[in-house]
Amino acid sequence: MSFKEFRFGKMPTHWESKRIIDYTEIVTDYVANGSFASLKENVTYFEDPNYAVLIRLTDYNRGFDGQFVYIDEHAYNFLSKTQLFGGEIIISNVGANVGTVFKVPYLRKKMNLGPNSIMVKTKGNDDFYFYWFSSPNGQESIKSILSGSAQPKFNKTSFRNLELPIPPYKEQNAIAHILSTLDDKIEVNNQINKTLENMAQAIFKQWFVDFEFPNEDGEPYKSSGGEMVESELGMIPKGWEVGNLAESKLTKIVKSGMTEFSGEKIYLATADVENSNILSKSTKVTHNERPSRANMRPRENTVWFAKMKDSRKLIRVSKKSKELIDNYIFSTGFAGINVKEGLNYIWSFICSEDFDTRKNNLCNGTTMQAINNSNISNIPLLLPNEEILKKYEDITDYLFESEYLRKKENEKLAEIRDTLLPKLMSGEIRVPLDSEGDVS
Repeated sequence: MSFKEFRFGKMPTHWESKRIIDYTEIVTDYVANGSFASLKENVTYFEDPNYAVLIRLTDYNRGFDGQFVYIDEHAYNFLSKTQLFGGEIIISNVGANVGTVFKVPYLRKKMNLGPNSIMVKTKGNDDFYFYWFSSPNGQESIKSILSGSAQPKFNKTSFRNLELPIPPYKEQNAIAHILSTLDDKIEVNNQINKTLENMAQAIFKQWFVDFEFPNEDGEPYKSSGGEMVESELGMIPKGWEVGNLAESKLTKIVKSGMTEFSGEKIYLATADVENSNILSKSTKVTHNERPSRANMRPRENTVWFAKMKDSRKLIRVSKKSKELIDNYIFSTGFAGINVKEGLNYIWSFICSEDFDTRKNNLCNGTTMQAINNSNISNIPLLLPNEEILKKYEDITDYLFESEYLRKKENEKLAEIRDTLLPKLMSGEIRVPLDSEGDVS
């Protein structure tokens, strides 16, 4: 197979190339709807559910988990040029994450595009071009039109003049099919893991909030007349205690500090994590050349959470997390809790809404509010008796083990996808097609 030079690499000679403006139906953004003054006058954001969802990079990073910003019907109609229906390509065009590419989900809600991104609809297979913009060649293409150092950005005019590779349409379909099959499997695993997390939280609430754990007869403790006593958390089962998260018979806060190491490690900043998922592993550091914040060492049986207010960035390090323990450094933007006993219980606690509320209420600061180590000691921690704690660990071990295995499988699937991506997008790997043009 022969190749020809393309502005951002090589491609097979039977592929064409065109400017984006010549191979797209739509390239638009939020400000295409009117002047800043008219946008301000006609668009109001709402935290509570309203007529339509405003799709933003933040929502993508959160996995479209429902913490949306909404607009009313008037704003939705005013923003007529950026109404979304699902499947459109979105590319962030302003800020530190410029060039991030994602597809609009099918939310079964009316949707519109938020600021600081562009929406693209091509004349080809949009799944193929989603992967192309995500590929190294696509990212290099976007980087070539960036301006600004403190706040990198690109504009629609420059974007429209970039070149795109144009494989035959059936070949676009075949390449997109291979890559999307891998992503579909990853998404299935993510949905299963979300169900497992919800199951663990349901058990946690039943046992440690409603106190309906099974008594010695297998009956719900509280509703069966189990004895309750006063505590700073209200009424709790007799024999249970209340400590604090930073220092208790179950927990001890992890202090910052890094022993010398050789070679490189992956530095994990809070921006690299969303919910309990690691989004980026790209920053490598050495012991002598690392940011001052790269000063937390992950260790076995610890849980970590971002100190920033209103941020949900959580990491669980168990005895099986060898990769994290051996190869990572965490930012001091994370607080670490060493768990002496009851890892599943403590993890479930920091995943709970009660923890989020208590943490946020203890955050302080002027420019960026966050909780400090002293205030972590003001987060009360319910200390169940050993028998109930052990039962909870035994029951939930399977849930967390299954979740862990699916995350590891997703890492392998993502590795395969990311290896194939540049090779498929450059034509280095050809997809065999049958006589009908389908993947053979």
